[in-house]
Amino acid sequence: MNLSKGKIAVQASHAAILAYDRSPRFIRSRWMKSGQKKVVLGVKSLEELFSLKEMAEKLGIPCAVVVDAGLTEVPPGTVTALGLGPERAELLDRVTGKLKLL
Repeated sequence: MNLSKGKIAVQASHAAILAYDRSPRFIRSRWMKSGQKKVVLGVKSLEELFSLKEMAEKLGIPCAVVVDAGLTEVPPGTVTALGLGPERAELLDRVTGKLKLL
């Protein structure tokens, strides 16, 4: 999927907010006090994205799939992003450690 830089930024924002909203209060608080680190990584396929989601769920990492409304660049229902965390970097790295930065 080829998205503009702006669309990628918006989808990453949606993912971050959705995952944050699914996080326990004590994790959100720890994240807020530690600088609110965010990292945007790329996957090669939808299958890879869902595999990462499954791994995160097994580890208890808050996660959320972003499904686009289709108002701009992609058709309605297109999966565009996966939000993970907030969580400790060591735990997130178990899921995303091999991915490349966008």
